[in-house]
Amino acid sequence: MTLSRRTLLGAAAAAPLVPGIAAGQRRSSNAARFSLAYAPHEGSFASRGGRIEQIAYAADQGFTAWEDNEAATRSVAEQEQMARALAQRGMTMGVFVASMPKWSQSRPLLGANDGTEREAFLADIRRSLDVAKRLNATRMTVVTGFMDPKLPVDIQTARVIDVMRRAGDIVAPSGAAMVMEPLNTRTNHPGVYMQTVSQGYAVARGANSPAVKVLADLYHEQIQSGNLIATLETCWSEIGYIQFGDNPGRNEPSTGEINFASIVKWLKAKRYTGVIGMEHGNSIAGRAGEDRLIAAYREIDAT
Repeated sequence: MTLSRRTLLGAAAAAPLVPGIAAGQRRSSNAARFSLAYAPHEGSFASRGGRIEQIAYAADQGFTAWEDNEAATRSVAEQEQMARALAQRGMTMGVFVASMPKWSQSRPLLGANDGTEREAFLADIRRSLDVAKRLNATRMTVVTGFMDPKLPVDIQTARVIDVMRRAGDIVAPSGAAMVMEPLNTRTNHPGVYMQTVSQGYAVARGANSPAVKVLADLYHEQIQSGNLIATLETCWSEIGYIQFGDNPGRNEPSTGEINFASIVKWLKAKRYTGVIGMEHGNSIAGRAGEDRLIAAYREIDAT
């Protein structure tokens, strides 16, 4: 996570279209569609205009999904406008952040003795259901907060499992799922509670809810643990969403050390039909960087 938090759904099939927009109204893309649902975000094609223009441009390049971490902070009118634009292009909505941590304060502490922040987290999850409905989103990102240095890790784990089970009871009737995002502590997010996909797997198994899954952000996992394909294989039953971003630099595939072609080949063999969030920046600014981004995804998608 943390794209503009650079001030910075296994998985779901295509989300349903906005009611009232017939299939015949969808505008076709100008380029061949990618075989997997890679999802750009606002800023991926910044030279093409605002959010709606970038969605249209992405569709014209063959992208079939979109994600927007900050969607819950936008006005209802903006959310509905984005949903219409995606529906008109036959695009799936990926994740948005359901409960945004207070990064500068290293909060919330979901495993703390005081349950106030757990209740606030659950209130955020309740509010997020309306956002998901407007966007036709079936996956929403959650961060399980920060470590409390005063408490044993096992106590905190039990409490995180408890609150995620309660959150799952809230979300499950909607058919959507929360995806917990492990974050690396070595480069970006020191002090967070959930640091690896395997840790997320343990919490998801403990919560035992179809609405509680793991977001496998491969940028974070590469930094923290590596061994990406083996980890995906082991934890596959609890993975509800995937994000790409190369390391170092957190830019498009081919700019770092991760072999995304092998990962895409593996995902195709798994018959993965969910969204893959493009949770990264462009290594080159402007249209040259946008062209490079598209070319990088064409290359790995061809495997």
